[in-house]
Amino acid sequence: MAEFFIGLMSGTSMDGVDGVLADFSGERIAVQGYAAAPFPVGLRAELMALNTPGDNELHRAALASNGLARAYAGVVHQLIADAGLPPGAVSAIGVHGQTVRHRPGEFDEVGYTLQINNPSLLAELTGIQVVADFRSRDVAAGGQGAPLVPGFHRALFARDDQAVAVLNVGGISNLSILPAGEGTVLGFDCGPGNALIDHWCQAHIGQPYDVGGQWAASGRVVPELLARLLGDPYFAKNPPKSTGRDLFNPNWLAAHLGTSEADPADVQATVTELTASVCADHLKRYGAGSQLLIVCGGGALNQHLLSRLRALLPTVEVVSSVERGLPPQEVEAAAFAWLARSALHGTPGNLASVTGARGPRVLGAVYPA
Repeated sequence: MAEFFIGLMSGTSMDGVDGVLADFSGERIAVQGYAAAPFPVGLRAELMALNTPGDNELHRAALASNGLARAYAGVVHQLIADAGLPPGAVSAIGVHGQTVRHRPGEFDEVGYTLQINNPSLLAELTGIQVVADFRSRDVAAGGQGAPLVPGFHRALFARDDQAVAVLNVGGISNLSILPAGEGTVLGFDCGPGNALIDHWCQAHIGQPYDVGGQWAASGRVVPELLARLLGDPYFAKNPPKSTGRDLFNPNWLAAHLGTSEADPADVQATVTELTASVCADHLKRYGAGSQLLIVCGGGALNQHLLSRLRALLPTVEVVSSVERGLPPQEVEAAAFAWLARSALHGTPGNLASVTGARGPRVLGAVYPA
């Protein structure tokens, strides 16, 4: 008998919602449907603005949460309509929410992570139980609250005979190190993924992202600029660690550019090289035995980025997750379906070896249908 869960992901790229309908009744997760929707222009602009301090934030965040719930509900309705299912056939929706601040361990030794969301409204709009707020329990237990996907990556991609790494390139890039057999899983945020690439592309050629990395491929890397970018202390920190747009944002890039008059295409090539370099460097430092790197997230569609990863990791096979059974933009959404199921089964969703939490914790709060 089918065991359906829906997973919804809107990540640090802030371009829209990815959703999957997943069946957990077999030995492995089976994705039965995928749907996506871009954010309305006004909602995306407000989400971007809420990443930095501003006026009347509580009011604006509450309304943005309502807008998010409506966007999420639209994707849910599409998924169940495509599958011909009634809402009652779905056990739960796992929804990440939209991260606007991520400061674990800071200020008072606990810190916080904040995902805008209105899971109550989503439950009302869909008639389906919702599981949300996955990160805060890990933070309360002394962890980073991120990344949460390595446990799912282990369930989906780990092999007994080969060390595997999984690189998710969203707005921020995160890496999972999956040793062969029963070894300890590692995972952490490497640094920027698409956040700076997309920003520079939008600002200079009016496109939301660099299609296939073609614009970056047309430029040349500026060594002096790349060296300044790589000098950020975050890259030298040891795991557990996580980051977000709090650090890697347009202001960060502007501060490193200074009064530079580099050609915009060359800057695009350089920020793309930054993403490839920090990801490759972290794999060499913490997953040196990995023979296979599976790339997912929107960055897996950037062929220039993949080519740079292959050049920087000549002994590693670098492939898109589609070659391992799941298209790149479905992986994180499927992870939150898996996390929702874990919550309802009372199974821990975090890995303390990844987040640095004091131990395994059941993650998520449940909002009944």
